Amino acid sequence: MGTSGDFQNLRGIADCLPAATLTRRHLEQLACELLEGAGYAEIRLPLLEDVNLFQRSLGAGDDIVMKEIYHCFGSSAAERERNGGMGVAERGACLRPEGTAPCVRAALQHGLLRSGAKQRLWYGGAMFRHERPQRGRERQFHQIGAEVFGFAGPDIDAELIALGTHLWQRLGIANQLSLRLNSLGDAADRSRYSAALSNFLRGHLSQLPPDDQLRLERSPLRVLDSKEEATRALLTEAPLISDYVGEQAHVHFCELREILAAMDIDCQLDPRLVRGLDYYNRTVFEWQADGLGAQNAVAAGGRYDTLVTQLGGSDTPAAGFALGVERLALLVTDEPLPAPPDAYIVLASGLASCAAQLAQMLRDELPQLRLILHCGGGSFKSQLRRADRSGAVLALLLGEEEAAQHNVVVKELRQPDTSQRTLSWGAVSGLLRERIEERIHGK
Repeated sequence: MGTSGDFQNLRGIADCLPAATLTRRHLEQLACELLEGAGYAEIRLPLLEDVNLFQRSLGAGDDIVMKEIYHCFGSSAAERERNGGMGVAERGACLRPEGTAPCVRAALQHGLLRSGAKQRLWYGGAMFRHERPQRGRERQFHQIGAEVFGFAGPDIDAELIALGTHLWQRLGIANQLSLRLNSLGDAADRSRYSAALSNFLRGHLSQLPPDDQLRLERSPLRVLDSKEEATRALLTEAPLISDYVGEQAHVHFCELREILAAMDIDCQLDPRLVRGLDYYNRTVFEWQADGLGAQNAVAAGGRYDTLVTQLGGSDTPAAGFALGVERLALLVTDEPLPAPPDAYIVLASGLASCAAQLAQMLRDELPQLRLILHCGGGSFKSQLRRADRSGAVLALLLGEEEAAQHNVVVKELRQPDTSQRTLSWGAVSGLLRERIEERIHGK
């Protein structure tokens, strides 16, 4: 029996074991195919960023900046020495808590938005937030995000929503998710609404928990995102942002709803839906799932038309969304099975070099071949049991006589009544090529 060893993973930093990895990879591959098929180019972003990037984009008073960011280096002389004498920029490094601001930073830094260029980008990878771990929310979590730049109309908002909808359909989880939609208006609209909401909340200050009182001081709209029951109850009487949305934003929102209706995408208008980040404006949307508890949002996004300017760029309309890989994986019930090997090489004692040569030749000639070479010795009988348990379609038996003539005995493991046959290495390569074609094309 195995041992648990001397070390455990850090709290909130979870391992992803092989069975769960299959589901994650399936999800990621579908997302990649869908996004790249729609013209989105992948951008790979670093895990470490300047902490000031998030203070600028999220706001210095944001909960993420105040409580959840993982700072990587301190500022004391001793810490500078320990970290190789890193300078101010490096000492202000942090593990990224979200992907939108880094994507904007990279697009600006490398000139992707120069001269009003339009861009469709996507990324994936780990994010980090120091939160209380719970089901569907770890301190290291993974997201796939799509960001678009240079598109001002509601058609691109609809495209982002449609891409998410298509992904849920391909994953077989569309019936578990509901789309919620709202408009936050433009900056002036938000400002007027923020003042009205602040006046209302200050009239009920004693009913707000301490954390929400702090949110009220920093940014009243953040109170709308509170998970505190007392606050949620109070907000049922609060003014609605939909009553403060100006004409231009209202027209944008109506056109978006028309496009979604034309695509038969159902949505629920939610006048209390806000995104927890200050840079959002106009369209915001969120997919929620039943059965995930308080952390029921599996994907969300919206427009952020002022963020590029906030980070030093020129006026550039922008929008995007991100999905939580761990939360979505909890919903996938039709878990993919491991792809079975095409063949498993079984060998007699003393033929390791010959078997390795055969495996190398087959892998060189057939890049898509799934082939297991038995290692570790054992009888033919025990090796065949292993071959069968692996799920391999064929066993390639290499005995002394076969090795001398560069032949193998081919045994059909999934069709036990089929007779064994002896083939040359070249003929085996041709047989496997045919089997791979059948596998790939579903014949």
